[in-house]
Parts: sequence; structure tokens; C-alpha cells
Amino acid sequence: MKKILSTAPGRVCLFGDHQDYLELPVIASAIDRMMQIDAEENGKDHFEIDMPDMAQKRTIPLLQDIDEIERGDFLKIALKVLQKRQIFPTKGYRLTITSEIPINAGLSSSSALTIAWIQFLIAAFSDQSFSPKELALLAYETEVIEPGSSGGKMDQFTIAIGDTIFLDTHTDRVQKFNDIDLDLVVGVSGLSKDTFGTLSHLKSNAWKAIDQVKAQIPEFDIALTTVNELNKNLTLVETSLKPFFYAAVCNHDITQRALKILEQEQINTQLLGELMNKHHHLLKSYLKITPPLMDKMIDAANDSGALGSKIVGSGGGGCMVAIVKDQYQKQIIEAIKASGAEDAFAVNITKGATFK
Repeated sequence: MKKILSTAPGRVCLFGDHQDYLELPVIASAIDRMMQIDAEENGKDHFEIDMPDMAQKRTIPLLQDIDEIERGDFLKIALKVLQKRQIFPTKGYRLTITSEIPINAGLSSSSALTIAWIQFLIAAFSDQSFSPKELALLAYETEVIEPGSSGGKMDQFTIAIGDTIFLDTHTDRVQKFNDIDLDLVVGVSGLSKDTFGTLSHLKSNAWKAIDQVKAQIPEFDIALTTVNELNKNLTLVETSLKPFFYAAVCNHDITQRALKILEQEQINTQLLGELMNKHHHLLKSYLKITPPLMDKMIDAANDSGALGSKIVGSGGGGCMVAIVKDQYQKQIIEAIKASGAEDAFAVNITKGATFK
């Protein structure tokens, strides 16, 4: 019986949260918390899926009505996406799906599962080869285009490609940094979050603000504007939408400045941390996506020696990430836990999705 092992990492966004759905760039890293699919042929006409971490089991027939799929069922949506590429399941498999990535915590467990699943399906049922970028686009089609979601491309590209990447989400241009060695700590709040609702709300308001500026300045391009033009453009935005416009412009500027630091032969982690703190300030004070517990966790990390800290993902709960110095790593982890976090741990930047 044929066996396949498909793995995909989690990810942390370092710079550019809530930018990718505006087609602005992001900087993110794959981390060594893995989603794993162990698959073995079962001689049946269906997939038998066991997810022990979530105490769930399900069965997916090889033949099904792909036009009747529930929202968020990315396993079935992926089958539909791959059928467009003439990839059809022809044999049943028994699959065990396990995860080291906290669920619904901002580390992209959902995209890691989608990518590991698509990767398994390609390995099992196709002789076509897909590059990491092509794998990312298949996952993006599965999670965003098909269901009409508000998400961006950061998760799929970071997980499929791995390491640390700068992603231009407008052109899909990727600049990969293979040798970035950052000491990172992740704190898990234990607070659940409403990813779809938060993204939809923030995306809608940001685009409304941008459209108000474009109505007065038709040639306006959010990707080309600078902080020097911010005050002038803000006068064209209604008061309730000003925070979303301000955050978009300033976060874009921070991401560009962080890129210049990463491009240096010697990375100034002190400056990188300072930029991360500025990025978090915008997420907290302008987009207002950090609950009190997350603020306590981030303050605890910074007060214990972190160079910079921020919330990760859509916000409202989930995780935070901190850039730290190795000698302070243990005390920062303990401080985050003592602040009320469910968990905290060190992570390493790692390669992208793989199978064998």
C-alpha cells in the first residue's frame, strides 16, 4: 500500500498585517510548528480522515457533488480546485492529520492544513509538478477565491515557500531570505478570534477610505503614496475611516523600512524590533484588534527584554510574536506565561511545505 507524508509549517507575520488584502507587501516567516498528514491507501472508495488533536473524524467520498460544499470546507474545495487541473482522486486513503500549530490562534493552521492536503492530493493522483509558488496559488484559490473570502495571500505563500519572504501581493513577486537568523518567541493567548468577521470589517473600511481619496485624486495609488502625503490625503477621508487609512499608509512605510534592514549584510535586530513595536501600535491603537490580555502579554515581553513584539494574524485574540535576544529568551517566555497567556515558546524559521 502506497504511503505519503505531507507536512506544512505554521507562519508568523513580522510586518504587514492587514496589508495583503490591500495588495500591499508583507514580510513573514515560516516557523517550525508543523501540520502533518500521514496517508496510506485503504483500498476503499473514500478518504478516511482522523484528526485526533481536534477529536474529529470524517469521511470524504472519491465521487461527490463538488457544487454543494459548505463554506470553510477547504478539503472539499481543494478537490474542486484540483479537478480544474485534471487531478482526480482515484483511490481511497486513510489519513491521520496532526498539528503542532495552535488552532485558530493566528499562526495559520488552516492554511497549513490546506497546503498539506493539496500537496498530498498532487503526490497521490498527479504526475504534474507544481512549484512552491504554484502550490501557494492553488491554496489561495481554495481558501479565498472559491469561497469569496476576505483573506490575502500571505499565509499560502509563506507556508509553501518557507523561510522569510517579502511578498508583493499585487504582483506575487517574492524576495526570499534563506539565511535570516532571528530569535523569535510566540505567545498563545488562548482567546478565540473571528477571522472572517475581523478581516471583512477591516478590509471594507480600508477600501472605503482609499476610494474616497481616489474620488478626489483619480491617479491615487495606495502602494505609491508616502507618509509625507498623509496629512493632505487624510483631509479627503471621512472621520470614521481616517484610522484605517492612516494605518494602511504607515504600515506600508514600516514594511518597506523593514525590508531595507533585512537586505543588509548585518541585520540590525534592534531597529527591526523598534519597527515591530511601531507596527503593533498601529494595529492596537488604529485598527483596535488587540484585547486586554494580548496587551498584557506584549507589554510583559517588552518589559522583559524583547526587542519588539506584536499581535499576529487577524487579531481579536490568537498569538503574539516577539523578536528577542537569545540570552533573554527564557525569561521572556516565562514573563508571557505569567501575564496570563495559555502558552509561550521559542520558534525557529524553517523551510516550506514538503512531502515524501
